Amino acid sequence: MAEVPVSIPPTGPSSGPRFVEGPLSGHLLRLSGFMTMGFLAMTVTMLVEAVFLGLVSKEALAAITFVFPVMMGLSALTRGIGTGASVVLARAMGAGERSRATQFATHGLSLVLVFTVVVSGLLYENTSAVFNLIGAEGDVLAEVVSYVRIWCIGFPAFGLATSGMLIMRAFGDASFPGWVMTLGALLQMAIGPFLIFGWIGLPAMGIEGAAWAFVIARTFSLVLSAYWFFFRERVMRFDLSTWAASSREILHVGIPASLANLVQPVSTAVTTYLLAAFGVGIVAGFGVASRIESVIFMTIIGVTSSAAPLVGQNWGAKRHQRVVDTLNLCVRYSFVISCTAAVIMWFGAEYFVALINEDLALRETATAYLYIVPIALGFMGMANLAITTFNALSKPGPALVLSVGQTLFYLAIALLVRELYGYVGIFFAIGLASVTAGPIGWFWIHRVLRKSRSIDDRSHP
Repeated sequence: MAEVPVSIPPTGPSSGPRFVEGPLSGHLLRLSGFMTMGFLAMTVTMLVEAVFLGLVSKEALAAITFVFPVMMGLSALTRGIGTGASVVLARAMGAGERSRATQFATHGLSLVLVFTVVVSGLLYENTSAVFNLIGAEGDVLAEVVSYVRIWCIGFPAFGLATSGMLIMRAFGDASFPGWVMTLGALLQMAIGPFLIFGWIGLPAMGIEGAAWAFVIARTFSLVLSAYWFFFRERVMRFDLSTWAASSREILHVGIPASLANLVQPVSTAVTTYLLAAFGVGIVAGFGVASRIESVIFMTIIGVTSSAAPLVGQNWGAKRHQRVVDTLNLCVRYSFVISCTAAVIMWFGAEYFVALINEDLALRETATAYLYIVPIALGFMGMANLAITTFNALSKPGPALVLSVGQTLFYLAIALLVRELYGYVGIFFAIGLASVTAGPIGWFWIHRVLRKSRSIDDRSHP
């Protein structure tokens, strides 16, 4: 049955394209500011969680190091679907097709729901087998299983809230998704110690308490997101007759975006596997360092990922020069953040690590990582910006090639230098891969932009 046109009252930020007019710096700072606030809150929450579990045991700390890449991998796959929905939605908004945009939002979230429920069930049933493959054994594996089986309960809520935030931004709302992330993260951080250590008479659940804190906080984030979609903006518009066509458009971008997003967690999982040969303390040290580094990197990601709605809406509106200007601003901000952070780490890495754990092997590993990797984060941001822009232009193929190429180059270098320089060589390989991929992605995206703009200009003189 064909859809009957319905008049939707313009409400708030979703009433039309927000980013095709006005100063780009203002749009970017507002988008990235709220998103960075949310990313930092989530990252600090993971860091605090590591501190708490380090007080429980070294095995618990090592367990979440093994868990982290798998969690991020599943999040990446889910975020890829949300990316696909937000890309086609943003271009529809830029072209003034708000009705189609609401359909993309609804159908995208329905795809996320199906995916997360299925994956949660499969991971719950196969937890031991999955994590044994990446090197978790003995007491560490037991802690992993305890955490992951509870985490699976909250994964659908996490996936819907995360994808929902991407869609909110594509509609033009810079602030609400940032608040969703921030408040959810603060709740998880607040209730975590009560459940982990058994404060105020609660049972001390250890690593299981950390998992339940995640479930509760993500459910809260989902409730906030549902309020935005159903009551504040009223953009939910499911139409069975167009679901298949919308899903194809979403997945055209979403599947390659998911695979591209998956590359980094897979790389982290392989890194964890390679480091496992050096002992539990080395793995735990990598886990601590990567969480400290994430505070920096998520700030950069907050900037580069904010390019997506700006690129999508302006490209859809044929404002090509604003797309180029957006990229220039993003890469400039990324390198300022990276250089500042690298200097801070060179002088303060040992202090930051000591705040989390005093174990000698852990501290040496984490400090070595933080001396090496942060200087490359600007190049990581440049590569992520290229991938984000490719997806926003509905060109997911190059994004996937760039992501896979960077990871394969890293793995080749890591395997080569591991025997010569140990775990320090692996850390150098991470930095070198980023320094290589960043400029390649930057020149590639500009070449694609010039070619696409030329074709677009000829088609619409």
